[in-house]
Amino acid sequence: MRIFIAFEGSFEPFDVSADETVEAVKLMIKDYFHIPLSEDEQGRRYLELMYAGAALKDSWILADVGISFCSTLKCFVKEEDKPTLYVFNAVTQETMPMMENISLLSKKVSDLRTLVALRCGFPVSVFCLRTPNGMEMYDCNTLRDYQTDIGTTLRLDVWDGWKEFLMGCLLGQKLKVQRYLSNEGPVLKYQKKVALFIAAFYGYIELTEWALKQGVRPDEAVGVHPYRAWCHEALHADVSKCPIHAAAEAGQLLILKAFVNCSVLCLECKNAAGQIPLTIAFKHKHKDCVLYLLSKMWSTVSFSKISVPMRIYIKIKQWVLKAQSHNLNKSQLCGARVLGAKVGDTVMVDGFTTPQMTSKGWHKAQNKDSQSTVGKLPPLKEETASKKPVNPLAISQQITRRQTLKLPPPVDANTFFKLQRQQQQNQKKITVAAKKKEKFIKNTYLPQIPLPPVSRVGYSHPSFYYATPSADFLLKSSFACFSEHSGKTPRENAIYCLAVASAFKEKRWLQQLGIARVLAKKSISNLTTQGGLTACENPPEIVL
Repeated sequence: MRIFIAFEGSFEPFDVSADETVEAVKLMIKDYFHIPLSEDEQGRRYLELMYAGAALKDSWILADVGISFCSTLKCFVKEEDKPTLYVFNAVTQETMPMMENISLLSKKVSDLRTLVALRCGFPVSVFCLRTPNGMEMYDCNTLRDYQTDIGTTLRLDVWDGWKEFLMGCLLGQKLKVQRYLSNEGPVLKYQKKVALFIAAFYGYIELTEWALKQGVRPDEAVGVHPYRAWCHEALHADVSKCPIHAAAEAGQLLILKAFVNCSVLCLECKNAAGQIPLTIAFKHKHKDCVLYLLSKMWSTVSFSKISVPMRIYIKIKQWVLKAQSHNLNKSQLCGARVLGAKVGDTVMVDGFTTPQMTSKGWHKAQNKDSQSTVGKLPPLKEETASKKPVNPLAISQQITRRQTLKLPPPVDANTFFKLQRQQQQNQKKITVAAKKKEKFIKNTYLPQIPLPPVSRVGYSHPSFYYATPSADFLLKSSFACFSEHSGKTPRENAIYCLAVASAFKEKRWLQQLGIARVLAKKSISNLTTQGGLTACENPPEIVL
């Protein structure tokens, strides 16, 4: 049969067979138009065929998707860049592709951590990066020092016992955040700063209001974990980031308004590079945020007898706060502010202490802490020669007492009930797994299936003329035959086939239904040739 290919303004006919695959047609187009295709470590250049609004897969046959005589296919040349690196997030269990230049491999680990923080919304002091072998990567080294190549998958680990807390922050669940807060005072204060930073990045209003009520300031740097307070000279530069900077980077206008209403000092809050929120919002092209911050920066503050520009007002307020903090430092006993760790605090030394950023769950971390706090009894002191000799009769009595304290072996009834409980637990696990699978298939494919319009005509019509295929007919036809051998239920198989066919948006619903049934019929024929099926009803042919 003859089909037509539209490519870069030209319209050329091609004589192909109805049983030809899409991949074979692509090869014909490549040879006819002399299109250079390539694939390497950095990316690939490939052809894509479109029909009825859907991209065709290489394994499909033309007749299966309704391509008939004189059909027109659109051809495009696409270029796809492969990620330079992958980062697996231990909190969300997702892999983030890092679409950066190959020159990233020659940069320091600190630069990569900055990019990762912009992608996931975590402060840099919350996580560390590890090689595929589990070695921690330090900011001062380059990626080449760890033999990092193109396509390497690194791992993002967080503090032990923080996974549930950070997951609550990512989802904006205030109650979950409150549940997994630390009992240590310094760590609790640091966690509240982290919660406000992540809430500002993702725009969670409720979590932001809670953190502000806890006394966290939006223009205060998140800082580092108290266990790392001693090494302030070797810290990442982005530890000085504030929640106002995170909101400006992500373009969260409502959060910016809440922060500015809380404190106007946020307008002049600078990050490590000396950038204010207005500059950051302009750099990331957030137009609404730029207009709002500009209007605030050029506004005036009115008093009873005078009006002061906002910039002058901020300078005065900064001067007053600095004077108050200076007087507070003088009133202290030592006469100077105490920096870093104090005697008795827990510190973490890179390469020496046991790593505490391995993404352990909250329960595992709590059990480990409880085991470490339990004190062991001191060993018994050896009896000296001056003491009286031990009576062997007393020792034999003690041994007999210890032997009487041993529990008897379990009887058959206990074993029976134990096995019965184990079977009930296994049955519950199987039921939960089946429900999760059904929910996954439902959530994945069901929203993609377009349903035909519902007729609202009040009068009746002959059923043989106006009836549309029902779900029962769909499940009991060719889908049900294939589902017995594919491991899916008839409903799951029907949903999957309809989801694939729904990509042909330019086709009507009944034509999409026909394509789905033809694809199911093709799958059955493939299983028959491989010996998977012995007998199956042939579904009625669909004329597209």
